[in-house]
Amino acid sequence: MILLLDIGNTHTHLGVANTRHVVRQGAIPTHGWFSGRASASVRRFFRRSTIEYICLCSVVPRATKRAVVALRKLCGRPVLELTPKTLRGVGIDYPRPATIGPDRLANAVAVHHYFGAPSVVVDFGTAVTFDVVDRKGNYSGGIIAPGLAVMTDYLHEKTALLPRIMIRDTKSVIGKSTSEAMLIGAVQGYRGLVRALLTSLRRELKSPRLPVVATGGYAELMADKMPEITAVNPRLTLEGLRLVALAHQAPIL
Repeated sequence: MILLLDIGNTHTHLGVANTRHVVRQGAIPTHGWFSGRASASVRRFFRRSTIEYICLCSVVPRATKRAVVALRKLCGRPVLELTPKTLRGVGIDYPRPATIGPDRLANAVAVHHYFGAPSVVVDFGTAVTFDVVDRKGNYSGGIIAPGLAVMTDYLHEKTALLPRIMIRDTKSVIGKSTSEAMLIGAVQGYRGLVRALLTSLRRELKSPRLPVVATGGYAELMADKMPEITAVNPRLTLEGLRLVALAHQAPIL
């Protein structure tokens, strides 16, 4: 089995995969790598699975170093870290490859594998990111916008009367309360933002039927009522890591 880790600022997403797909996923707090609790959490996650390979991507360099050491001790296996140098499955057409978030590279690998080129990933996380695989099969760049929770939390923190809200959909576009009005601006307003950006991407890529795959915590919510989104795959980043691990056939760090 392959152990997969996507280390983010708040959570580390975990996956166990075979050669065909991710069979189980979970998450632990990223601060566990600094408190020393992460190893026990990871051990409980993969339970009795025999780990043959380990592949990770990380946007938290300090956590990466600790995770690599801990995973080597825990599993007795080397660790493959996804970087522009270890990337497999797509090329890169980008001025400074080292500045690309490795989770975005994993998304690009997965969308290219499953949907071909050109194609786009929209990742609804802390930020909403668009990642583009061009017609030649290269990661060519993307778009970054504030995420849904970031936007609504900012409104709550910077104004005296706006509450903190839980993100959900609404039936009407006329809010009958402050919370409902905020939800309409966030959810339905963000659908408008996504539509506008996808229209521009289709035009620039000259691809009217551009495949668009949504992932991230709010992917299912946002993809609802949006025919512009081809598919929703919450495990897309982990699938990308799995494909990179298989392309190497063995960890290299």
